Amino acid sequence: MTLPNRQGLYLRPDPARVVVRPFKPATEPRELNATDKTRANHIVDRVLALAPAAAASQLAEVLENFQGRHRNLLETFEARAEEMEDAFAAHATFTREQRQLVGAYFLHEYSFEAAALFNPSIVAHPDQSGAPPGGRRYILSLRAVGEGHVSSLTFRSGSIAADGRVTVDPSARLASIPKVQQRIAGVNGDEVTLVFKPEEDLSERVIFPVTESQANGIEDARFVEFDDDGRRIFYATYTAYSGKAIRSELLETRDFTSFRMSPLTGTAAKNKGMALFPRRIAGRYAMIARQDNENLYLIYSDDLYSWSGGVAILRPEFPWEFVQIGNCGSPIELDEGWLLLTHGVGPVRRYSIGAVLLDKEDPSIILARSREPLVRPEPSEREGYVPNVVYTCGAMRHNDLIVLPYAVSDTFSNFATIKIAALMDIMGA
Repeated sequence: MTLPNRQGLYLRPDPARVVVRPFKPATEPRELNATDKTRANHIVDRVLALAPAAAASQLAEVLENFQGRHRNLLETFEARAEEMEDAFAAHATFTREQRQLVGAYFLHEYSFEAAALFNPSIVAHPDQSGAPPGGRRYILSLRAVGEGHVSSLTFRSGSIAADGRVTVDPSARLASIPKVQQRIAGVNGDEVTLVFKPEEDLSERVIFPVTESQANGIEDARFVEFDDDGRRIFYATYTAYSGKAIRSELLETRDFTSFRMSPLTGTAAKNKGMALFPRRIAGRYAMIARQDNENLYLIYSDDLYSWSGGVAILRPEFPWEFVQIGNCGSPIELDEGWLLLTHGVGPVRRYSIGAVLLDKEDPSIILARSREPLVRPEPSEREGYVPNVVYTCGAMRHNDLIVLPYAVSDTFSNFATIKIAALMDIMGA
């Protein structure tokens, strides 16, 4: 069997990359219980009781210690202080330095990828300037995990050469979280618009949980470049984990600077692992989903934000997938049909990656299927946070190749490529 060409590009978690986040009990007052509010007010009281010169000296020490680790640190302190307005209300006067120092006391550094950097997906970069001759630029999304197993979404960029050689741009030393530009409360949860500063490098941008449904993680984003009647838009379905429940949500962006996050509704959205087709089929949106934790379903909808029903089109068939199957990202349109990468779980809960070819006009029709995995854990790829797992959240086509980023043992990520012709031969298409 022809296996993919592993590239040997290892994206490993880096504990030195940190963001500053609100420190509890310094969240919004409405989120605090009585004890937390008292603690928060006590901290503010102590800071504002400092003499102006002492406050200025303490602020200077904080800046000296942390300035090189973050952009616009004083601006960040100010923004945090704005969220503490209720705590300032009881005080008649205070200096700007005291206000900024209060902001500093209610922040903490978080190493967002200290534990893992995995489950990647890949799309073409919206800006192809600087692409190599015959090649293209790409954006890679990754699931980052830090303290408390909280998942966030982070990005890398890079290039694919004409011959399929993949390179990854160096990641920025700094990292930042976006501003919440708008929050619209709804019956099914908040819709949130997030905005990063244009001067921040793509690899600096980290999307952290910002709603109750995401409190414990934004997991496994499956990005797809969607053709919306000639307009290009990037969508990503992801799993929101509250700490008690999961559900699927949708992220939308055109430039990877501004993002909108929206809840999905319907019976299919109550599970994880949804992947959107890159265009409408017969005028309707289409999704691959796993509603029963075992099989894969095809669902159609006239509403991008509501998904129910569907028909099971793929069930475990071969020994390497007897436990369950799932999708590994959005289907990829080929001349031969829709290429759907799948994951299968076999003995000793070993995860492998396979492929299925679906009919282009009616994706419920299976044209071909790999009997053996395309990628399975190699001896050098078995160890990690979750052993014996290879996994991807989305590949892309480049000329006659499929470029496949994949995660190893829920710990780090790598790339592989496979020729489309060889893939068709493997599946008997």
